[in-house]
Amino acid sequence: MKIEPNKKYNTIAFYVIIIVAISLMMIIAIFKIEQIALIIEKITSVLMPVIWGFVLAYLLNPIMKLIEKLTKRLFSRKKPHEKLCRGISVFFTMVFFIALLSALIAIIIPQIVESIKSIFDNFEDWFNNIQGATNNLLEEYPQINSIIINDYEKISAYIQQFVNDIQPNLNSFIGNLSKGVADFLLGLKDFLLGLIVSIYLLLSKEKLLSQIKKISIALFSKKSCERIFSVYHKTNGLFMGFISGKIIDSFIIGLLCFIGLTFLKIPFVVLISVIIGVTNVIPFFGPIIGAIPSGLLVLLAKPSAVIPFVIFVIILQQFDGNILGPRILGDSIGLPPFWVLFSILIGGGLFGFLGMLLGVPTFALFYTLFREFVENKLKKKDMPTQTKAYNGNIEHLYKIKRANETDNVGYENFMNPKK
Repeated sequence: MKIEPNKKYNTIAFYVIIIVAISLMMIIAIFKIEQIALIIEKITSVLMPVIWGFVLAYLLNPIMKLIEKLTKRLFSRKKPHEKLCRGISVFFTMVFFIALLSALIAIIIPQIVESIKSIFDNFEDWFNNIQGATNNLLEEYPQINSIIINDYEKISAYIQQFVNDIQPNLNSFIGNLSKGVADFLLGLKDFLLGLIVSIYLLLSKEKLLSQIKKISIALFSKKSCERIFSVYHKTNGLFMGFISGKIIDSFIIGLLCFIGLTFLKIPFVVLISVIIGVTNVIPFFGPIIGAIPSGLLVLLAKPSAVIPFVIFVIILQQFDGNILGPRILGDSIGLPPFWVLFSILIGGGLFGFLGMLLGVPTFALFYTLFREFVENKLKKKDMPTQTKAYNGNIEHLYKIKRANETDNVGYENFMNPKK
């Protein structure tokens, strides 16, 4: 018996195979999640120099474009040599980046080391101050002392248990410290290799982009390619606007923090300014994350300065959140406050510090794409796209639609009739 091919059943069979394959892959992923995570970690560690290269090239590209524009103006010829201008601009971009990084390291690192050394040198004095403050508190409030005496055995047992728990973990702590040093050196190696990779990426960025477009056009339809390139431009604009704006904003906040703490004579000025500036790149939670360890340092070194420090940080962050941040970032994110909080919590829970930093622009991208998708669907149904129109019931919306269809009245005119 001869079996005739049937296009309809072949299509159904193809989709069934695809669904079964995806289901099997999901089952394997669930039961082999640890092995898959190890494989991903291994691949990521191998590709880390390339990842660093892409990140550095992406961040340095605006500086290179500015220098390249200035370089082309220096040439009096109508058609300056493109490769020569690109080489010069990349060279000066790298010189600027390395000089800036070296200056920051030369200024900040010694100050941080000195601050940490001061913490350890004065730890005994701070401990005595805390002990003296505790004794004064007990003398002032004898009822607290009586509670401690009554529960002395329980408190002693808790302290002994705490010490017993710490001692076995000392070797583990030393091992983790050694591993941290090794990871730092490995990260430094990846960063230096990434710097070299970024040079090649900046030199040949147009060729790489052309290759990506070539592959996309070969694999996808014209409509899909237009959609892909549209998403790319939105992603690039959103991430570049957010990251560059946050870096500038955090640098200014760190500088203002340094000036303010110096004026208030707060200890560990440089260390606290760096902490406040770095954590400020995290939206919403950044000020809290930076203020807690900084406040503890101030409490240990100069307890009387804690309240002025807290007041200053609150004023500084209010200035950043209401004046400086909006002026620098503008409406580059376009996310309501709830979704900003949501994206930080999800990003931080899944990917730590990096997730908290990039969670906002990533979610903003999906938010924008989904909003466009919904608005396009509404337009096809001749329904209003303004969110305020959906405060009423569904019948109210369809009345608007029927009014538009029968009377040719625009949505805005229907909602806001002229008097």
